Amino acid sequence: MIDSHGRTITYLRLSVTDRCNLRCAYCMPLRMRFAPRPDLLTLDELERLAARFVAHGIRKLRLTGGEPLVRPGIIDLVADLARHIETGALDELTLTTNGTLLADHAEALARHGVRRVNVSLDTLDPGRFTALTRGGTIAPVLAGIEAARAAGLAVKLNAVALRDTLDEAVDLAAFAHARGAAITFIEVMPLGDVDAERLDQHVPMPELRQRLETAFALTDTTLRTGGPARYVRTATGGMIGFITPLTANFCASCNRVRVTATGTLHPCLGNAHATDLRTLLRDGSAEDLDRAIARAIGAKPRAHDFRIAPGETRGLDRHMSVTGG
Repeated sequence: MIDSHGRTITYLRLSVTDRCNLRCAYCMPLRMRFAPRPDLLTLDELERLAARFVAHGIRKLRLTGGEPLVRPGIIDLVADLARHIETGALDELTLTTNGTLLADHAEALARHGVRRVNVSLDTLDPGRFTALTRGGTIAPVLAGIEAARAAGLAVKLNAVALRDTLDEAVDLAAFAHARGAAITFIEVMPLGDVDAERLDQHVPMPELRQRLETAFALTDTTLRTGGPARYVRTATGGMIGFITPLTANFCASCNRVRVTATGTLHPCLGNAHATDLRTLLRDGSAEDLDRAIARAIGAKPRAHDFRIAPGETRGLDRHMSVTGG
């Protein structure tokens, strides 16, 4: 699949649920309204849809949410999708998780073809974790990270760069590297109303990098893992990634599309364009579905238009948990 700007689309982020067992302050409001359950794609529909994308050239598939591990039957879905790894049609099947349920599922994920997981961890302070997630506890996340490592899964940590946790950036990187894990810092994006001012949350990535450079000698690398992160290496060999949708967008090399748990295809995270695939999955033909996917890829915009600045914040009403992380 090649879009109208010449970019080859090889990476699908497929959300299996918009629900989550946390309420992170940068992601959703405390009283989040979730999609009615009949609107969610069934496991069979998720598998069939993924198969169509793989047939069209998707080489990397990431399961997202919400929190994907709260979806009943998630391991059955992973097992079904693993056949694309076995046939060589898919290079990688991965998962992004908040880690709270990972200890219960790590072995099964590894058994069914997952080799790497991304775990969201924005703070190491238990009290701050509870405040940031509006009621969560950090212990299950730490246990999940260790369970994943014990199961043979490579772990990468994701941390959203927030003003309230900026002082922990060095500690988070040291925590990751002590466990043989890379860490990626992500600029907060203006997606949905979260009961907070985005300007108050936002930390420009150059500011965060400068803080890390006070503790680590950083060397730029050419490493790419299929996503938007740009990596540096520390003097001790640890890897730190930066995802910069606001300070230095990476749209020119974007190879990704997202499908929500309700079957809506978003060619761009930061654009309102959307295509309903659920109706075609349920009532249309495979040819209709293929044509709709092709049209959506063709309409993928050149770049998003996010902005966080005094007096001018531009984003979308759609929450990240709805879109899929």
